[in-house]
Amino acid sequence: MQRFEELEHVQPVAVRMLKQMITNQRIAHAYLIHGDSGTKKRAIAQTLALRLFCQETDTIEPCLTCRDCKRVISGNYPDLHWIKPDGLSIKKEQIEALQREFTYSGVESNRKVYIIEDADLMTVNAANRLLKFLEEPSQETTAILLTKNQQQLLDTIRSRCQVIALRPLSGQAIEQALIESGVTPENARLFQAVAPQLDQAKALDQDEWFAEARKLMVQLMQLLIDKPEEALLFVEKNWMNHFDDRDKLLMGLDLLLYWFKDLMYLHIGDIEHLVLLSYKDQLEQASLRYRRIDLVNILTAITQAKRKLNQHTHPTLVMEQLTLQMQR
Repeated sequence: MQRFEELEHVQPVAVRMLKQMITNQRIAHAYLIHGDSGTKKRAIAQTLALRLFCQETDTIEPCLTCRDCKRVISGNYPDLHWIKPDGLSIKKEQIEALQREFTYSGVESNRKVYIIEDADLMTVNAANRLLKFLEEPSQETTAILLTKNQQQLLDTIRSRCQVIALRPLSGQAIEQALIESGVTPENARLFQAVAPQLDQAKALDQDEWFAEARKLMVQLMQLLIDKPEEALLFVEKNWMNHFDDRDKLLMGLDLLLYWFKDLMYLHIGDIEHLVLLSYKDQLEQASLRYRRIDLVNILTAITQAKRKLNQHTHPTLVMEQLTLQMQR
């Protein structure tokens, strides 16, 4: 269980806003907390609920030791209700059951809190039922809606909530979250560079296409050093078959970009920023074959190739030209 102090390191603006509301005793009747996966939506909601039920009212932080805090943490507090998707959606019946529950007095106190996870997955009927609930707020009732996609919620629901936007995770935070989920540190470093969101980064660990893409990238890099005369044939028969549309080829160019950036990092002695940690030995050997000016020219050529692709130049032509520019 995390305190506001810990969450503030990840989401400083959002947590400070909530702490200010608690200090001023201006708790909204409904909050909409939105942000990408891994941005601590659920942890913030639970900590806020803890604070609302905590018996120690003189501090901003929940004490975590009183009877009410312990029951909230254990998931055994009758006045805190969690609503999650039933299958692929949150159904009208779930919201109706919640409304019936809230017609009764609180078991432990007059305050009640409900937290709706993935609120954007409410069906239209469920959203309309919730809207009626929000239109008649009770002073002792607090709603907390969590979502990755607030635009999927009704405008009328959003307008009745205090909206709290969570900032995207930094690359470092995504990398750490991946490691904590069991991804190797080497893969975590690459995945956070390739994917801007935690869900996407996690998916790469099971992505066979991406695993093959990495192998092809290393094979091409080795050919450019050992057998440059075979590189164009490799691009035609292997590379273009795998990177067979514009988005996939852009991913391939990104992998090449990381490779040559890492070579530059090795040249200047900046090991800390290496991305392709799994290939550190190969990178160190390859770095001996390139001058810095070569790396600058190749990095420029890859950037120009990406620009040409986005301008709809023929993909094979773009890749063949780039291969010739990368040859030593």
